[in-house]
Amino acid sequence: MNDIILHHYPLSPFSEKVRTTLGLKRLAWRSVDVAPLPPRPLLAALTGGYRRIPVLQVGADIFCDTNAILPALERLQPGPTLYPNGCEGLARGMAFAWERQVWIPTIGVLVHYIGDALPPEFIKDRKEGYLGIDISKAAMAPDLAHHRQVLQAQYAWLRQAVEAAAARGHDYLFGSTPSVLDLACWQTTSLLRKNAPPEVDALVGLQGLEAWYGRIAAIGHGRHTALSPEEALAVAQAARPVPVTHLRPDGDPGGLQPGTPVTVTPDDNARVPVSGTLVAASASLVVIHRNDPQAGDLHLHFPRLGFDVMPA
Repeated sequence: MNDIILHHYPLSPFSEKVRTTLGLKRLAWRSVDVAPLPPRPLLAALTGGYRRIPVLQVGADIFCDTNAILPALERLQPGPTLYPNGCEGLARGMAFAWERQVWIPTIGVLVHYIGDALPPEFIKDRKEGYLGIDISKAAMAPDLAHHRQVLQAQYAWLRQAVEAAAARGHDYLFGSTPSVLDLACWQTTSLLRKNAPPEVDALVGLQGLEAWYGRIAAIGHGRHTALSPEEALAVAQAARPVPVTHLRPDGDPGGLQPGTPVTVTPDDNARVPVSGTLVAASASLVVIHRNDPQAGDLHLHFPRLGFDVMPA
């Protein structure tokens, strides 16, 4: 099996979700540190311009978005499963909803504490190239009360779910190991708890979740060694994409056929279209082929939920 390579940066909470999944599955991996904002020319050669972080690379297969990365890790290492006790459909759907609902409110609360330390170029990039909103402390301050209310409501149901799981003898929401829902809820929580003072717990209603949070934090990131962007690109150049066996070639729910030129574009932010030809698809995942002048032949893997897949 080719090395598992993660392109990421420390502050990225979505990267933290993947790092913790790698630790949970006890997988060795190679770590490529990338800049928090573009340009990232060597990574862009692998992703066709997709600009969100993290990106997982296995040889010439490139996985974009954590909702494609975690299923890939589940296929590579099925145990411990991310879907304990048959929770896959419920856990995946609620994880997606959680991240969509709490992402901006989490940023709004966080910049209340650390906004003055954010570099101007980072704020400019998030407004013009990524989120489409001004995340400076001054711009987000008027919405702080609303953001607190959203997080308080979300953490209220999470606390109730964690307490109900504990009453059944479970350390996590669906069993004895974390599910994709645990990891989704935890990654946004970790962004707050690692970067804001302890008072943030009371501000957004995190009391009662400390033990659950601590158990996931204790998992760690597994065994990893550094890799340069140049070395990661060389890995892709020397490899060939792995044949797609987990999706039917004719499985696209919209009827797109293999070989059709398509674009794949996030539907919420960082809406950079990636072009390629369809390899295979399902209602959950899509794989496209592209040839890059630097990286060679690649398969790019995306989730369907949260992305628009359109004929080019």
